[in-house]
Amino acid sequence: MGPLPEIGLYVLQTIGSLYLALVVLRFMLQIARADFYNPISQFMVKATNPLVMPLRKVIPGLFGLDMASVVLAIVLHWGLIQASAMVSGYGFLNPFNVATWATLGIVGLVLAIYKWGLLISIILSWVAPHSPNPAVLLINQLSEPILRPIRKYMPDMGGLDLSPLLAFMLIHIAGILLNSAAAQAGIGRTVSGLVIGI
Repeated sequence: MGPLPEIGLYVLQTIGSLYLALVVLRFMLQIARADFYNPISQFMVKATNPLVMPLRKVIPGLFGLDMASVVLAIVLHWGLIQASAMVSGYGFLNPFNVATWATLGIVGLVLAIYKWGLLISIILSWVAPHSPNPAVLLINQLSEPILRPIRKYMPDMGGLDLSPLLAFMLIHIAGILLNSAAAQAGIGRTVSGLVIGI
């Protein structure tokens, strides 16, 4: 690959993955019942509304969840993989395979966001446990849905909260299963560079 296609691929994947992360985060924050008046939440909503709102007219919600965001994330990732393949010189890939890869990539992105969110939350609990910063509040709200069920069944450890450690283990196990599924779906070394989250 020459320098121009490489630069094009870098720009395409950087901008595409950032926007894709915003769409996925929007859905995750809805699941977490996060504060949508938080300025960071407001930014995500405003950045993704131009594409989410038209889809909401044709894609109904499911159990109170915004399925338009899920469909948008998969479609965006599908387009990003196809565009990256074209820029890389692979041509147009099998659309059904790419749809599977895009879905697996979204799951991988969700796991990565939870993993990094937990890590940041743990560090902040040591250095700034009661910070009113909007980003800190949002990270804590994002982590809570996966920590709450674990805390419910974990025995009291005398003030020591081990639920993030168990959550990390579960996320890592889910990542191993995801990598196995990705290999079975045909995501090899060549393709993995095109799929965000794998």
